[in-house]
Order: sequence, then C-alpha cells, then structure tokens
Amino acid sequence: MSKKVLIMSASTGGGHNRAAHAIKDELEKKSIDGEHIDCEIVDSLKMINTATDKIISSGYEKSAKYTPKAWGGMYKISDANIMAKNEFKGNLFNTLMCSKLKKLLKDSKPDLIIGTHPFPMIALSTLKKKYPDNNIFSSFYIPPLISVLTDYTAHSTYIQDEIDYYIAGDEYVREVLISEGIDDKKIKVYGIPVEKSFLDHRNRNVVLEELGLAPDKFTVLVMGGSFGAGNIKDTLKELISIDRDFQILVIAGRNESLKEKLEKSIDKHTFDKNISVLGFTKKMNDILSSVDIMISKPGGLTTTECLIKELPMIVPYYIPGPEEENLDFLSNCGAAIRTSKKFTLSVLLKVLIDNPSRIELIKNNIKAIKKQNTAEDIANLVIDIIG
Repeated sequence: MSKKVLIMSASTGGGHNRAAHAIKDELEKKSIDGEHIDCEIVDSLKMINTATDKIISSGYEKSAKYTPKAWGGMYKISDANIMAKNEFKGNLFNTLMCSKLKKLLKDSKPDLIIGTHPFPMIALSTLKKKYPDNNIFSSFYIPPLISVLTDYTAHSTYIQDEIDYYIAGDEYVREVLISEGIDDKKIKVYGIPVEKSFLDHRNRNVVLEELGLAPDKFTVLVMGGSFGAGNIKDTLKELISIDRDFQILVIAGRNESLKEKLEKSIDKHTFDKNISVLGFTKKMNDILSSVDIMISKPGGLTTTECLIKELPMIVPYYIPGPEEENLDFLSNCGAAIRTSKKFTLSVLLKVLIDNPSRIELIKNNIKAIKKQNTAEDIANLVIDIIG
C-alpha cells in the first residue's frame, strides 16, 4: 500500500505555495517498497471556507502594498512567544482550523504532514497536544510533522513543541531556532525549496533579445514581488537619472495597474536608457540568469532564487516583518546591499557598475551560502521517516 503525504500551505504571498509544489515534485519521484508516494497539497485557508481565504489572503496583499508599517507592527506583536504559543492556539480561527484538520486526517489518513505555512502547523500542534496518547493504533492519529520555514528567520508562530522536524534556510536560522528552545536534533538546514526546473535556463542573449534588450549591455532588473509591492515607480525614476550606460527591465508581477502606469509614463518621455516592462511571467529562471543586478524587496522565495542564480541584490524597500529579517540575513552574509539615506540607490549602483570586482565579491559570498537541493533533501527525509 502506498504511503500518503499531505503538504499544508496557504495563499498569503506566493512563496508558501511554490515551496509546497517544489516538495511535491520531488516526493512524486520517490518510491517506498516499489510504491509511489501519494502526495497532496492542501491550501489551509481554502479548507476553512472561501470567505476566510479571501479575507486573509487579500488582506495580506493589501496590507503589504498599502499599509506595510501596520503589517510590520502586527508581525512584531504576533512574534511574542506568549502570542504564538497561547493566543493563536486558543482563538476562533485556530479552533475552526483544528476542526477541519481533524476531519481531513480521519478521511485521508496521511503517513506524514509537511507545512509550508505556520497556521496549519499551529492547529496540528494543538490537536497533538489534545491527544497526548497519539500513536498509530489510536482512534485518531496525528502523523509526524515537518515544518518548512520559507523565510530566513523564525517567527514565533513556527515554534511549536509538537513539531518533529524543522527545515531551516541557513545555519543562522538554525541558531535562531535553538535560541527559541528547539532541540538541535529537530533542525535540518536544507534551505528554502525551489522547483528543480528553476535551475535550468536559456542563453542570456536569446532571453534579453526576446525582451527587447541588448545582450551585451549591463542589465538591471527591478521587481516588487508577485503583486508588485514596493515603490517601483520612484525606483525607476531614480534609475533613469543615473549617469551610467545600462538598460532596465521592470517586472510588475500581477499588478496590471502598475504595469499600465509605467508603460504610459515611459511612452510620454524620451530617455537615454532602454526600458522594458513586463507583467507576470513564468520565465524567472531565464531572467534571473540573464541580468546583472536585481533591485527588489527580499521576499523568502525571491531571495532564495537570487541566491541560487548567484545574482547580487540591491534592496531599497521591503515589507516590515519577515522581509526586514530576510534583509538582515542577506546583509550579515554579504549577499546583498541595502540603501540608506546617504548610500542611495544611485550611489550603490554606480559603484557596482564602475567596479565589477564588487559584484564578484557579492557573488562569492552567495556561493558560500546557497543551497539548491532543498526539495530533494526534504523528500529524502520523508523517506527516512516513513519508509
């Protein structure tokens, strides 16, 4: 009989779902005693009801875009241990999720559960605590739990005693978890999972020509995440004014309004730089391998993809909360540079263009910390546990 694995995700930003799909892809390549592993991704917010999913998912997106400071404040409040370990476990939202998860577990009887978002893992931890005699012969069984951290930090909501294994993005994150009281034996420093297909890419010349850009010119990529957060408009304005010879690719993501505004603004003026504006694209593996510098906010998956591609980042904006802590991580590793009042985007970019050795220095730092077999490592851990 084939083994079954559930991957619990949530649509608050694109990273959790993409990490879930990366793990699923690798698990489905594996087998135990000649049997393939039955693997299913469950969106934990949609599982409760459509309204809850819409409120939380769209609420995150709107907060991140329009009230980032308020979002950061909520993040810091919820990061207090007393909130994570007590408040979340006792609230109505967690009670509802516990009820839905209990039914899901009874119906599907999984052999192991992986979480790429803390919400379902809090609920599962609550259930595990409620049934202390939990074992495979119990009338209600909660299988081993693996929690995958999709940022280079550890928010307190992830810290639950009932979790069997934590997948951390870096050795620094491992030490953060240990400082929060997690047993070192529970922590696997594998990285943040990315689809294996992301490692492949086409020739730079072909990719840039398709985008209307010159293959032999220094290329700067500007992004703001899947929904175009961050002050992209002002960033582009500053880039245009820099007296250096380079071209610009802007990716607006799913923010069609931003894309239209940028295109109209570009059409109205004449610049000495070639500028290409793109909406949502599935060709990030090609693009990140074809540009020289990335200017973006440091989301967990964005950061990981840049590390895998050894692409230096300049970070002029971020959503307060995990992205701020991702930026701390990148800065501590020398894998990205951040703007400030004196060290503006203009100052930083000019130095990098004029001194290619600075770019190579950042790339060497990235090589020292990047991890690119994460999903496969997680799949192998699953085999070790349930095989």
